Amino acid sequence: MNIWIAIGLTAVGCYLAKLLGLLVPAGVLERPLVQRLAALMPVALLAALTAQQTFAEGQQLVLDARAAGLAAAALALVLRAPFLVVVGTAVVVTAAARALF
Repeated sequence: MNIWIAIGLTAVGCYLAKLLGLLVPAGVLERPLVQRLAALMPVALLAALTAQQTFAEGQQLVLDARAAGLAAAALALVLRAPFLVVVGTAVVVTAAARALF
């Protein structure tokens, strides 16, 4: 498949998804279940993206320095560190793990 065809189909698909969202009746959007799902969706997508970027290398699962950085970031979050401290901790631990291994 030509890359431009794929880009065009993706653009049309995104436009149609946005249009479909605008056509949904307001009563459906006001339901508590829909509101809870809409609130949790970004968190679930971010968690899935983080897991994929941390533990995947092509088609294989890997456990490397990125996992150590993620664990350090999770610990910093549990300790309620500010966001920049969480990111900095992940960067430093990942770099240290790569230097050691």
